[in-house]
Amino acid sequence: MHKWTATNIPDQTGKLALITGANSGLGYETALALAGKGVHVVMTSRSMQKGEAARALIMKQVPGATVDVMTVDLASLASVRAFAESFSSRYQRLDMLLNNAGVMAPPRQETADGFEMQFGTNHLGHFALTGLLLDMLLKTPGSRVVTTSSSAQFAGTIKFDDLQGVKSYSRYGAYGQSKLANVLFAFELQRRLAAAGASIISVAVHPGLVRTNLQTTTVASTGSGTEGLMYRIVMPLLSMTPEEGARPQLYAATMPDVKGGEHIAVQFMHIRGYPARVRAAGPAYNLTIARQLWEVSEELTGVRYTALAQPQTA
Repeated sequence: MHKWTATNIPDQTGKLALITGANSGLGYETALALAGKGVHVVMTSRSMQKGEAARALIMKQVPGATVDVMTVDLASLASVRAFAESFSSRYQRLDMLLNNAGVMAPPRQETADGFEMQFGTNHLGHFALTGLLLDMLLKTPGSRVVTTSSSAQFAGTIKFDDLQGVKSYSRYGAYGQSKLANVLFAFELQRRLAAAGASIISVAVHPGLVRTNLQTTTVASTGSGTEGLMYRIVMPLLSMTPEEGARPQLYAATMPDVKGGEHIAVQFMHIRGYPARVRAAGPAYNLTIARQLWEVSEELTGVRYTALAQPQTA
C-alpha cells in the first residue's frame, strides 16, 4: 500500500459502481478514477443539472467512458426508495456501492422524515440505500460496500437518548455522531455478511483532511466568520486535494487484498498521506453499540436486512 495512488488500480472492466454524492469533491474524483479503469459508473446527485455537468467533465477526460447520472436525496427516505427501485430496474449487477455523500455541521435542520439532518443523511440515508440494494449486491459475486466516514468519528458519541439532537444540539457533535455511525454500520454489516456466508465485503474509510465544498457549505450555512477564517488558514497548510482524498475509498473499492471489516484511512495522524490500514475510533468496535444502532436504524428507516441474521455473540 506504500504510496498507493489511483494509477495502481487494476483493470476493472465489466464492473459497475454506484457513487453517492458524485457531482463534486471526493465523489467526483472517485467516479473519474473508476471510469478511467473501465468501470461503468453511476453517479448520484441531488441535482440532475449538477450531475450532468460533472458527467460531461469526466467524458472529456475519459473519452469512451460509460457514465450515467441518477438523482437521489439521501435526506428523504421516499427518494431513496424510489431511487433503489429505479436503479434495480435499470441494472442487473452492482459491484461497488460507495456510500460517499454527506453534509457537515449545518445549523440544526431536519430531513423530510424528521431526522436530524446529519444523522439522517450521512447514516440513515446510506443505511436505507444499502439495505434496499442488498439483493443486487448479494447477486454480484465479490461485491463491495465502501462507507466513507471522517476523523470526526474519534470525537463522536452515539446518543441513543437524543439521536436527533432535540434536547441538545451541537453542529460538530452531531457530525461526529453521524461519522461514528458510518463506521459502526460498516463493521456491523460485515459481521452480518460473514455470518450469512455472503461474498460481499463491507469496508469503512476516511479520507483525511480534504479541501472540498463541505467546508464552504458549512461556513455559508452558519455565517461564522471565525470558522471561515480557521478554514482559510488551516486548509492550505494541512489539507489534501480531493484527488488525494479519494484514494482510501478507491483502494477499498478495487484492491484485491482488501478484507471485510477493515478501516482504510491516511497514514499521518488521520490528516493526510497515502492510504493505510488504520484503527478506527474505539467505540466503532463495540458490539453492543453497533447492534443497538442497527436495530434503531431498521426501526427508523423501515428497511430491514432480512437476508442477514444477527451474528452470534462470541
